[in-house]
Amino acid sequence: MIKDNQRLFNRLHVVLDALVTAAAYIASYFIRFESPIADRKIYHLPFATYMVALPFLVPVCLLLYNQFDLYSSKRVSGRKREFINIFYANAILLIAFISVLYVINQPDFARSMIAIFFFVNVFAETFVRNAVRYLLRFIRRKGYNLKYVLLVGYSKSAEEYINRIRVNPQWGYVVRGILDDRVEAGTMYKGVKVLGSIGNLDIILPENKLDEIAITLSLDEYGKLERIVNLCEKSGVHTKFIPDYNRVIPSKPYMEDLDGLPIINIRHVPLTNTMNVIAKRIVDIVGSVFILILFSPVMLISAIAVRFSSPGPIIFSQERVGLHNKTFKMYKFRSMEVQRPDKEAKAWTVKGDPRVTKAGRVLRMTSMDELPQFFNVLKGDMSIVGPRPERPQFVDEFKETIPRYMVKHQVRPGVTGWAQVNGLRGNTSIRRRIEYDIYYIENWTMMFDIKIMLMTVFKGFINKNAY
Repeated sequence: MIKDNQRLFNRLHVVLDALVTAAAYIASYFIRFESPIADRKIYHLPFATYMVALPFLVPVCLLLYNQFDLYSSKRVSGRKREFINIFYANAILLIAFISVLYVINQPDFARSMIAIFFFVNVFAETFVRNAVRYLLRFIRRKGYNLKYVLLVGYSKSAEEYINRIRVNPQWGYVVRGILDDRVEAGTMYKGVKVLGSIGNLDIILPENKLDEIAITLSLDEYGKLERIVNLCEKSGVHTKFIPDYNRVIPSKPYMEDLDGLPIINIRHVPLTNTMNVIAKRIVDIVGSVFILILFSPVMLISAIAVRFSSPGPIIFSQERVGLHNKTFKMYKFRSMEVQRPDKEAKAWTVKGDPRVTKAGRVLRMTSMDELPQFFNVLKGDMSIVGPRPERPQFVDEFKETIPRYMVKHQVRPGVTGWAQVNGLRGNTSIRRRIEYDIYYIENWTMMFDIKIMLMTVFKGFINKNAY
């Protein structure tokens, strides 16, 4: 039922977004050409000509919003993340719109009006979504159309369920309490109380004060499942089962049917699909060639700076672990003084590291030392976007101490990645990096790659943890 509610809510959001986008586009025209601040003496195309683009603009905008998770029930990261996704989706729309105008050779279509549309649409979309959020919360606080749920079993899945209900008030669900045989009555989790033992179902169900029962038993209590399901079904209360397999299958599993036998695949990796691999490889080749040509002057200046900063080679190569645990030589502009291999292999780079040269410090702060890795991309050792590769000795250490660390090697490592654009670079938590890497691996799409590339451009080059 939550899924049904979310689907209805998303459909309403799509309609609202379409109206907001169309209104923002029309408003941008009047701001640019008809407002008191506009220069009306300058020639511009008529209103009808500008409106020809609107039937194409709105669907593309909605598709981008969908790709940036703006219609997903996973939007639990709050208003800041939603604003960022709106900004990036509109940035891609802006770039695509201007690119199409160049392709069709339409110089009279005012680029300034498109730029105004970008800012107006981002502001209007953010404002409307926040207004809807506050309106829904106000309605729920008044007690309208609420559904009351009882959880049977205190487990990690019960906590996750409560977390999602709390951050999505638009669903209209209220958790009345938890029944569990092992947790003491009165125990609280985020305002939800353990009411008593599971046996209390015999008393609670006949009262008909619940809309739903959610079975959230821990794995070692699944022997009680059949009895609880039979009891709930007998009462006529809508019942659902939330499996507590996060400790065993801590990823995003997917189901398939083998001649009537349901099979749970522990991990869904979109980049095992041949067509996805080919598409990503084409983008890598085209993108790396473009970047190498575009940044060739910067690379030349960087090479000269490295050459005169300290004795040693310009390019530094280091063994890293990549796709399917195979090692390769990763290239960088040398940013440190030349060291003995045994000393270099053991040490992390830390803030204020004396081994870093003056030129190297600038290269690291601006991430320009990473540019030679686009030759790794051309060779096929790396991708533009993916988990960052690590040295073999650290891989051997982390795979024993950090759960699921080796999952990152199911895809090609990247020059930039989801963890890096979220600030996890340098001497930061390896565990958190792996969480972001696994999220990327399991949720990969081409639009996700484009989003990460854009985030790299806007905030990924200069980073406080890059030293």
